[in-house]
Amino acid sequence: MAAAAMAACGGDPHDVPAHVVIPIGSTFRAAADSLARADIVEWPRVFRLYASVTHRDRELKAGTYLLQRGISWSEALDALTRGTGLVHTVTIPEGWDVAEIVPVLSRALLVPPESVLAAVRDTALLARVGSGGETLEGYLFPDTYSFPDGTTSRAAVAEMVRAFERTWKPEWDDERAALGMSRGDVVTLASIIEKEARLSEERPVISAVYHNRLRLGMPLQADPTIQYALGHHVDRVTFKDLDIVSAYNTYRHPGLPPGPIGSPGASSLEAAVTPARVPYLYFVAAPDGHHEFRSTFAEHTEARHEIRRKSGPQKSGHPS
Repeated sequence: MAAAAMAACGGDPHDVPAHVVIPIGSTFRAAADSLARADIVEWPRVFRLYASVTHRDRELKAGTYLLQRGISWSEALDALTRGTGLVHTVTIPEGWDVAEIVPVLSRALLVPPESVLAAVRDTALLARVGSGGETLEGYLFPDTYSFPDGTTSRAAVAEMVRAFERTWKPEWDDERAALGMSRGDVVTLASIIEKEARLSEERPVISAVYHNRLRLGMPLQADPTIQYALGHHVDRVTFKDLDIVSAYNTYRHPGLPPGPIGSPGASSLEAAVTPARVPYLYFVAAPDGHHEFRSTFAEHTEARHEIRRKSGPQKSGHPS
């Protein structure tokens, strides 16, 4: 019939595939309309008729699909009824560390956590990014990913590393060299900045505080590194926590920690190599998320007291 003949061709192919979401319980009419909005099919009513005639309009598999525009109607039906176009979407927020990423990626890919953990320890990928650590901590770029059904842990992790490599700007190499930093140093510092910053515009200033401390040989005294050393989240770092025996304890050990403590985004990476030109050595967080920056310990102490007077004890970016 005419509908079957039309099914052989879906139009001119396009380079960019489209995401199509088929919610659980969707009717085939709703699915066809979604395909039409995504420019996968041009005539949704005729497409529904074709699916009905071929007895495939009651076999929908819900999920998120990544479909190439220009595929035939038969291919579109195969995708929706066999799940061949299904993708698993996962969002990795900026600042997440490997311990947070592994279980989320495991659930998204429907694979054991051990499989993801093995992938983030892949020696070939570690060598590619130049990491001296045991995992790809810091190099799993934070973003939203759509992985086709059946994607392996290693393939997903490799794509996250490629996203990091695509994000890294060539000019950052010149800037890090001028600062006397390796790329690993930059990623490590950026991961700390990512954990500290709440306001985007403060990233270069926070970076400057750490660069100034490094230049003077002062300990970084960064609370996020203590959190990382503890291996679990605490609402507030205490003086007892500062005694933890770890190379990541930047209260005890001057200089940068051995490696990143999370996945920095592009803004934090850029801030790490382009610090603001300011003399600050201290900062303290206010309740609304902004920081008060100061150059001397006396000024810093006063800023802390002022914030406490207004709102009670607050987390300090650097200790007394």
